[in-house]
Amino acid sequence: MRRKTHEFETDVPASELWEIYGTLRAAELLPQLLPQALAKAELVSGDGGVGTILQLTFPPGIPGVQRNMEKFTKVDNVNYFKESEIIDGDILKIGFLHYMYRFEIIAKGPSSSVIRSTIEYEIDDGHPELEAMVITARLAAAAERFSGYIKEQKVT
Repeated sequence: MRRKTHEFETDVPASELWEIYGTLRAAELLPQLLPQALAKAELVSGDGGVGTILQLTFPPGIPGVQRNMEKFTKVDNVNYFKESEIIDGDILKIGFLHYMYRFEIIAKGPSSSVIRSTIEYEIDDGHPELEAMVITARLAAAAERFSGYIKEQKVT
């Protein structure tokens, strides 16, 4: 298994970030805040807990990837930890054998935290070019936007 990780430190409390990351709120907000990363997220089944399934639709510009189905496999509301795995869709059809997101919200103090976003993946040996597709830039942008969104909500 290979991994790529991004960390973003912010002056937003971990509990407030988890209200987005630990729920369906992230799927609702991402198309609004970062439409170039995700065009649409539709709830297929579940309530945001383990077993929840989302249908993700991506904007044009991601070669070979238009739709994926994602399943929440771990949600820890105490330690602010969530994993979701791609269970169907284009990412698996182009040669990825496994593709999973892990989000950890780590409290650094009463009003600061780190968002650690990880992609864990496995590539079919016949497709080494797929390595270049695994980038954390969208996860980094989401962390920054979610943090900014929370700050904006406090001001308004």
